[in-house]
Amino acid sequence: MKTSQYSCLRVSALVMLLGLGACSGMSTQDRNTVIGAGAGAVGGSILTGGSTGGTIGGAAVGGVIGHEISKPNK
Repeated sequence: MKTSQYSCLRVSALVMLLGLGACSGMSTQDRNTVIGAGAGAVGGSILTGGSTGGTIGGAAVGGVIGHEISKPNK
């Protein structure tokens, strides 16, 4: 892993952790959606070499997965 990619990953992780502090009033499903979108964005960015499309696509897929995993049973 290149130094710039490692730095980007560290900054992304720090921003995601700090952002989770704002999730205190969210439902579990909302929180999991945000966490999934953040993880998907980081993953998509890493897998596509930092492309914007990969980052956005990863965020979208991660958000959907996070949302669906914690769906309340009816």
